[in-house]
Amino acid sequence: MYRSDSLKVALPTRLNSFPAYILAPSVRDSAERNPFSRSPALSDLIMLVYDTFCRNKMRFVLTSIGIAIGTASLILVVTIGMTGKRYLLKQVQSIGSNEIWAEYESGLPRITTSELDFLTVEDMHAVQASVPGTIAASPVVALGERVPLGNGMERNLKVLGVSVDYWKIRNLVLVSGRFFDAQDEQLRNKACLITQSLAWQIYGSPDAAIGKTLKLNELPLTIIGTFKERVDTFGQTEVTDDTMVIPYSVSRYFNDSPYVKMLYFSVSSPSMVADATAHIREILVSRHRAESVYSVQNLSQLVALANQVTQTLTLVLLTVAAITLLVGGVGVMNIMFVTVSARVREIGIRKAFGATTRDIKAQFLLEAIMISLAGGLIGVIAGFGVPLVIRWGTQYLIPVSGFSAIAGILTCSLIGVLFGTLPAVRAARLDPVDSLRYE
Repeated sequence: MYRSDSLKVALPTRLNSFPAYILAPSVRDSAERNPFSRSPALSDLIMLVYDTFCRNKMRFVLTSIGIAIGTASLILVVTIGMTGKRYLLKQVQSIGSNEIWAEYESGLPRITTSELDFLTVEDMHAVQASVPGTIAASPVVALGERVPLGNGMERNLKVLGVSVDYWKIRNLVLVSGRFFDAQDEQLRNKACLITQSLAWQIYGSPDAAIGKTLKLNELPLTIIGTFKERVDTFGQTEVTDDTMVIPYSVSRYFNDSPYVKMLYFSVSSPSMVADATAHIREILVSRHRAESVYSVQNLSQLVALANQVTQTLTLVLLTVAAITLLVGGVGVMNIMFVTVSARVREIGIRKAFGATTRDIKAQFLLEAIMISLAGGLIGVIAGFGVPLVIRWGTQYLIPVSGFSAIAGILTCSLIGVLFGTLPAVRAARLDPVDSLRYE
């Protein structure tokens, strides 16, 4: 035991410079009770830690900043991942989440000398009759024509012959006018639609284009509407800035071939897309030559790829956030080592008045945890504040996960325990006599 006369002589005569709760609680309660009878209560340790913070405000604030930055980064990374995923799903839904398309691929050598085995409208009808849940379908015939614009000007346009369901399947936006209907297609009305960008370039505005006439191989077509894609596909679809859409029945005037470039289908529910895609592929293969290759796709492949990219990006950002938290944890350990070195004499006095090794270890470990938690709370406020400010400033709904806040607080507590244990153990192992003699 270290309760010796020499230890008592070494004690300072003025203890009022130390807060009362630095001494063992049993000493405060009654001088007649054994000062080694029990450990300090948690409230006493918290008061001691609070007093330490008050005496070293700047040191602990600067240490907490590193933890705050790491916690805010963690929350923002989760927010970015959720926002990216929501944005992706919204973009897919804008294109058409129930959409399936099929087209001929010439990937394998043909074993016959016959012409290429393209898709036909009869294939579309066969799919509609055999695949459950198919609610809409449209062929796409692509024509490249040079169209006179007046004043001696001509322009190459991409002309698409489609059915009345095309704009619904592709989820196109009608900017002005209307899309052609079943009567237009049945009567082969000479109607067409052009893209919004083309209307601006030729007529100055989409509204001004309505009622104008464009000649396609000397056949006059009246513009009944303008449209655009709901999501910018950067030219990765059949629709470009210079696109004209006409009824499929009218396109037969310019191309009497039964073949089509591609077929579009739409099913009633997103849950049916995968099965319908496989079924459509089977039907097309069964209706054509064995060596013919057809591509039948849906947007789920795009979603899977984009999800993989989003998850990879989130993982990279989480790694950066983890490194930031690690640096903050090293800062906590460093400041706790400095604190132990600066408070050697205080540790000796506490031990002299009954504080055990466990008490000293708990005190410094609690200090490390509270520093980490203080930084964590600031980080949580910052991490939630940024999305809220963006919501308020732009009206854009950014998802915020309460789980990320809980994870941030738990991570900060874990950092306090991990990086505060070694300094706490070092403080607890200090010899009380040597501590009291420390200058």
